[in-house]
Amino acid sequence: MISDSTRARFDKEVAKYPADQKQSAVMACLSIVQQEQGYISQQSEAAIAAYLGMPEIAVHEVTTFYNMYNQQPTGRYKLNVCTNLPCQLRDGQKALHHLEHKLGIRMGETTADGLFTLQQSECLGACADSPVMLVNDRTMCSFMSNEKLDQLVDGLRATQSGAKEGA
Repeated sequence: MISDSTRARFDKEVAKYPADQKQSAVMACLSIVQQEQGYISQQSEAAIAAYLGMPEIAVHEVTTFYNMYNQQPTGRYKLNVCTNLPCQLRDGQKALHHLEHKLGIRMGETTADGLFTLQQSECLGACADSPVMLVNDRTMCSFMSNEKLDQLVDGLRATQSGAKEGA
């Protein structure tokens, strides 16, 4: 289940902690698996638990507590729109609805082409920049007006189309 390259990445993370506290690397290991596989399967949780010497349920608790871990496959681009109260007061909910309309899906769904998954998220810590969103759990986008949302989606679609044509 865990490739040699993944194990090497796990080893680097575990080395950051005292030997008797290697479970502290659970979040890093989950992140590595998600980067490589796109989501965290039950088999991946079991492999991480065995590697770190901890109960599978403890790994599952971490996976399910944080919304940054996908428990099922998602689209190529995961769009998390902050809908916490401060962002709602500054059009966060409107941004989410705009994306639902533009993508033709509801929050929590993936487009038929597998390109986009739309989710709401809790506070992203950039209330003054709202509406804000996180793309693929890595890239923060601020002041997301409808025009900027359209540019983002159209740009990501064009990037994907260009990658297919070049293949």
